[in-house]
This record gives sequence, C-alpha cells and structure tokens, in this order.
Amino acid sequence: MEKLLDLTISSAGRIVISCLGIYILVIAFTRIFGKRSFSKMSSFDFAMTVAVGSLIATTVLSSTVSLAEGALGLLAIYFFQLTAAFFRRYKNFRDAIDNTPLLLMQQDQILQENLRKARVTEGDLRAKLREANVTDYSAIQAVVFETTGDITVLHSKDMNENLKSWLLTDVAV
Repeated sequence: MEKLLDLTISSAGRIVISCLGIYILVIAFTRIFGKRSFSKMSSFDFAMTVAVGSLIATTVLSSTVSLAEGALGLLAIYFFQLTAAFFRRYKNFRDAIDNTPLLLMQQDQILQENLRKARVTEGDLRAKLREANVTDYSAIQAVVFETTGDITVLHSKDMNENLKSWLLTDVAV
C-alpha cells in the first residue's frame, strides 16, 4: 500500500511520456521494418516480440532507462530482426536459428517418438484436434508441431482428398 502512494506527479508524467514515445517508435519502426517484426513465423520472430515487449516495459516503468536509451535498444532489436530475416535466405544460417517443424500425426497414426521429442502429451494433441473441430481420426491427414510451438492440424471431411506433399516439404518425420 505504501508503494502505491509513492507515485508522484513527476513520475506519473515521466511514465506517460515514455509510454507515448515508445508507442510511437514501435509503430514507426514496424512501418519502416515491416509487418514481419511481429509475426510468429519462426522462433527468432517470437524472440523479437518478447524482446520488444520487455524493452517497452523497462523503458516505460524504469526510471533508470531513458526514452532515448529505450529508443536505441528498440532500434537495435528491429535491426537485428531485419538482419536475421535477410540471412535466413541461407540454409546454414536458417538451420542455426530456426527449429524444424515436426510431424506428430500422419493420417490416423500418432507418432509417439515425435510427441516425446516435442514434449507434447497425447492430451495436448487431443486438445488441438478438438480445437480444429476434428471429430474422426480418419479425417486427419497430418498434425505438425510448427517452429513457433503452434500445432497445425490438416484434415478434411473428404476422405478421398489427398494432402499435397509440398505442404510437408520441410517437416521432420
């Protein structure tokens, strides 16, 4: 309760100004560096999102970090993300920073070893199948544990419809 009363007009003003400044910078940098800045296409993109959030919170709430320091840190994060996106064109770099998608189910067969590798339980898998409105295992064509940690369920009500192989090109079996 005592900490609640420590808020002064001066510190409240600093927080509001820092918040507005960093908010404007995030919008500006996202417009300059592109929408990819907040995508979840790779684990590196996710790390970027977390880093930006942490930097925003620190800049807004910490009296030891100035708006200029927060702006520089934010610019550096965006620059490193843009640089990594550029170098991801090269397989060696991409392999070094990206996870590989992993097949968890192939048609109605659960791949137990891959569940173990991904640290996903059958309960987690069933939850994702329910979320994807799967009502019958025979409708499942593939379930993929994506590089971002998301689980994608590819299914079809038409049992004669075949999954296009290019969708699983980079997925580890």
